[in-house]
Amino acid sequence: MTVIRSQIVGCGSFLPDRILTNAELASRLDTSDEWIASRTGIRRRHIAGDGERTTDLALKAAQRALKDADLPVEEIDLVICATTTPDETFPSVASAIQARIGMTRGAAFDVQAVCSGFIYGLAVADNFIKARQAKTVLLIGAETMSRLMDWTDRTTCVLFGDGAGAVVLRGSKGRGIPSERGVLNTKLYSDGRLHDLLYVDGGPSTTGTTGHLRMLGKEVFKHAVINIADSIESSVEDSGISISEIDWFVPHQANQRILEATARRLKVPGERFISTISDHGNTSAASVPLALDVAVRDGRIKQGDVVMLEAMGGGLTWGAALLRW
Repeated sequence: MTVIRSQIVGCGSFLPDRILTNAELASRLDTSDEWIASRTGIRRRHIAGDGERTTDLALKAAQRALKDADLPVEEIDLVICATTTPDETFPSVASAIQARIGMTRGAAFDVQAVCSGFIYGLAVADNFIKARQAKTVLLIGAETMSRLMDWTDRTTCVLFGDGAGAVVLRGSKGRGIPSERGVLNTKLYSDGRLHDLLYVDGGPSTTGTTGHLRMLGKEVFKHAVINIADSIESSVEDSGISISEIDWFVPHQANQRILEATARRLKVPGERFISTISDHGNTSAASVPLALDVAVRDGRIKQGDVVMLEAMGGGLTWGAALLRW
């Protein structure tokens, strides 16, 4: 039987020029480089400049992904952008990208699942391709999380940064067996009862303002390790591939301790987890595609490798995506 499978045929990323180090934060907050690094693994993060918007970051990542895929804009059927920090309440970042890359057909929309946004967007793109409603999809994760920070709150402002990552997915016919390239499965979850663990205290229909990010860090940590591990186990169970066969894990870059605890829970060597958190911080929906692009560029992820993407974010939302590169 012939099936359609979504393959990632190009990837790209972009980080703002401005770098904010732990030392700079320590000069204005009751904290230190040692305190931040020992608890999070973060040494620095990139911050969007004045007038630099989420769309600007998304555009650079999208252009690099399209170049890597060696595909003209005319081939793109759909643009999806995962973001929590759009330029405006509406229209979507995706529609702005559609215009800026010169795409004059198809459709564009945003997906909002906070740090899990790229995994959610990948599931949406994969299902559009499998349903034959799109052949080629440009998927972006882009954030300017610095715009949501309370810069007096050392428990949150030290964690987050800005950036964007993108991939191009294209449908390919095959037999649907695990050894073939492409997305093998996606798993999405949420639990709205856990709102108070991670949220922003503002919005158009409440305060009429953007608001600031608020988080109960210890509770988020606990749920992250359990929920992410469970979603990974559910994915491999349905795929016919064992955890030991996964070459690389590309996790959401929230906290180095979460990555290490997840690896221990899964009984997987920590070296198989791609970590960029030291240089990027938590870039929310951008973190998975940013880390993916780094690992592809430096040669760690190679064609034929089995790769697990996973994330958890506000909502709470979480999920995993398994693919063969």
